[in-house]
This record gives sequence, C-alpha cells and structure tokens, in this order.
Amino acid sequence: MRTPANKEPGPLPAWKRIPRGLRFRLALSYVFFFALILAGIGVVFRQTLATTLQDHARAMLEEDWAAVRAYLRIERRGNRMEPVWYYDKNDPDEAFFVERLKRVFILADAEGRILEISTGYLSLGPETPETIRKVMDEGADVWKVRLTGHGLPYLVRFGTILDERRRPYFMAIGRPITDSAGILSSFTWEYLALAPFLLVSSAVIGWFFARRALQPVNALAETAGRISASNMNLRIPQRGAEDELDNLIATFNSMMDRLNASLQQSRQFSADVSHEIRTPLTSIRGQLEVALLTCQTAEQYREAILNSLQDVDRLAQIVKTLLLLSQAEAGHLVLQKAAIDLSALTRDLVAEFQIPAEEARVSLHADLPDECVIEADRVQIERLVSNLLSNAVKYTPAGGTVRVSLQRRDRWVEIEVADTGIGIPKDYLPHIFERFFRVPNSDPTSERGLGLGLSFVNWIVKAHGGRINVESEVGKGSRFTVGLPAGAHQSTNDTAPLATRPA
Repeated sequence: MRTPANKEPGPLPAWKRIPRGLRFRLALSYVFFFALILAGIGVVFRQTLATTLQDHARAMLEEDWAAVRAYLRIERRGNRMEPVWYYDKNDPDEAFFVERLKRVFILADAEGRILEISTGYLSLGPETPETIRKVMDEGADVWKVRLTGHGLPYLVRFGTILDERRRPYFMAIGRPITDSAGILSSFTWEYLALAPFLLVSSAVIGWFFARRALQPVNALAETAGRISASNMNLRIPQRGAEDELDNLIATFNSMMDRLNASLQQSRQFSADVSHEIRTPLTSIRGQLEVALLTCQTAEQYREAILNSLQDVDRLAQIVKTLLLLSQAEAGHLVLQKAAIDLSALTRDLVAEFQIPAEEARVSLHADLPDECVIEADRVQIERLVSNLLSNAVKYTPAGGTVRVSLQRRDRWVEIEVADTGIGIPKDYLPHIFERFFRVPNSDPTSERGLGLGLSFVNWIVKAHGGRINVESEVGKGSRFTVGLPAGAHQSTNDTAPLATRPA
C-alpha cells in the first residue's frame, strides 16, 4: 500500500531528539569551550616547560664554558699554536670532568684553521672556515641546537676566547639535551592521553549541570502547557538565585498577570457591551410591542416612534464610540496634527456648553490666555475638552461652579477643568479611565453616561504624549488636569509638568 504524499511525519525517536535539545547543545558548548581551555593550558604549560628546560641547559653549558676557559691554554709549540689542558691527571674526578668537557669541543684560529676537534663534535659536523670567521667578526655568542647522525639533539654554544696575548680564537662546546627533549615529549604524550578523560568528564558534568540549569525552563514550559482560559492563575515560584532564569520566571509570571488582567477585562468588556446594547434593544422592543398593542391614534404611534428613535440614537452612539475607541487602541486611528489655537478652541467649546450649564443652573467660567498655539489633532482635542466639560456640568448640582483654565509651562500646556460637583470616591479613582466604568450612584433619577468618555480622554492624552491627573473629594468636586506638549519641536528630555500618576 502506498503512503499518501501529504501524510504528516510522526514524532522523532528519542535518540534523534537528543541532539536537537537545548540540554545537548549546552553540554556540547561546555565541552567545546573546555576543550579550547584545555588545549590552551596544554600549549602554555608545554611552552613554559620547554623554556625552563632550555634555560637550564644553557645555564649548564655556561658553566662548562667557564670551566673550559679555566683549564685551557693556547701556547706556541714550534711554528704553530696548540691548545694545552692544565689539570691534575692523577685526580680521577678532575680528569673525568675535563674529559667530559672535551667530548663535544672545537677550537680554531681566526683564519678558520681547526686546532682541536673532538670525535663528538665531528658527529655534529665540523664548522666551515666561513662560519668560524662570521662568528668571530660578529663577536657575539651564538646558540644552536644540532643533531647527530643518529638524531640526538645537542645544544651548542659558539663564541670567541682570547689567549694570553689577547689574540682571538673560535671555540664551540656542546651538551646533550636528550633528557630535556625526553621530558618534553613525555609531558606532551601524557597530557594528550589525559585530555580525552578530562573531556569525557567535562561532558558528563556539563550534561548534569545543563539538566539542573534547564529545570526552571522545563517547569516554565510545563506550566505554560497547563494554562488555559479557565486556568490563568498558575505561577512559577522564584528560585531566589536572582539570575537570568529568575528574571525569566519573573517575566513569565508578570506576563501571566497581564494576560489574566486582560482576559478579565475582556470578559468584563464583553459583559458590559452586551448589557449596554441589550438595554436599548430591550427598550426599543418593549416600546414597539406596547405601541402595537395599545396605540390607537397617530399621536400615540408618533410618541412611541420618537422614544424608540432616542434609544436607537443611544445604541448608535454606543457602537460608534466603541468602534472609534477600538480603532484608536489598535493604532488604526491616526492623529492629524496641525498647529491649533487651543485658547480659541476651548473658548468656543465653553460658549457651546453655556446653554446646558444654564439649564442645570451651573456657573461655567473660563480663564484663558489670548492665544495658546499647540500642535495637535483638532478633532481629538475637541473631543477631549468636550468630554471633560460634559462630565463637569453633568455631575455638578444646581448652584455649583465649573471653571476651565489654560496656562503654558515651559514647553507644556496645562488644561484644567475643575468643578464643585459630587466628587469621586477615592477607591474608584484608579478605575475611572476603564471602559464602561461608572461610579456607583445612589440616586436612580440621575443621568448616567456610557462610561466611555474618559476612556477616550485617556487615549487622546496618551496619543499626544501627554499626562492626565485627577484630584477629587466626595461632596467638594473634582479637578482634571491635562498636560500636552506645546509643539512639534519639544525636547525628548522634557517631562510633563504633572507630578502625578499617568493615566
């Protein structure tokens, strides 16, 4: 039977999932960096050991050089100069020491003629007259590592010595460094043999610590997997280490708090919308049913239709306001900023509200400068000021006062709407900018709004980069203070002049 081409692949086997896991990659990274460190340590230690052995060999050869100069004399014998060794041949220790010095030894005159050369030096290869003259012309000591025909290493020092008449001669002595090379080679092979064991050990340790390090991440994933719309209260406890994982846990828990609050707000919003829309719909349906059953004259039908139209307008206003607010919060409502005279705009709005204020027997006053130009969206600023004035007039009892003031502070403009109304209880102040939130009122005959006006005010203020503050006391009134940037070129370091809680 042929397998369908679009069949989804099954889960990978466990051994294939391991290399793809974060734990494996963390352990592999740990082993990789440990291997680099191990290699670096090995190179440094080997180089240090090689330098130490070389310094030791040079120090020993320096001692031999000084000893040769103490035992060796260059004297004339007949027509030629010959080296003569002065030591006690009857002293076996001294005789052995001198013979050792002469094992790898060469002496030549300034012309490059060899006066004495040992068999050991011949195994390294005799020096040419050109080499001898070059060393004597430079006058500096030369150190070289030379190999015998069997590949044994010798450290050789070339230099110049003087006889009793201050005539220069070329001399070179050597010393085997086979032991030093053996020590260095032994260290290298032993270190290389130990390295795999250390790497395996580091892999096991890295695997173990990666598992411990990822436990909070696994717990985070497990908790996230158990979260659903009906179970938003799960949280991961902090470990107390104050590290990146604790920061991740704190961020996750904070995200869950925000999601839970957003879900609760969404549920409340859905319930409020349903309630607000159902109320006018129910009223419309009831009025129309009553009209069908009881109305007999055209005037009665007309009155029923007018009442229904009022509820339709209310419903349309709710839908329109919700649509605008949703568009604004989603970023689809773009501000059309331009230079506007805020003083003239506020003066016109105050004039419009004088009639409803007089009907409510409320005194409405304005304290405005002749001109106050800001850069803002005129439509939204009108909506902002209108909402604040409407609320102030609506919730101020007869005989009260509403006062609007406008003033500039540095690069900010403050709009203040204060009233002597019923005030807002302190417990409700943090919620007045939430959708559909209305302060409970014990007076059933009082007019109640939609609970959306201040939500729009809050968005308009934030969209213009401003701040809003509310001060209120029950029975004494409320004061709304809005700070807006004065123009398009305000400094990014300027802050709003309100030492208050931002909306």
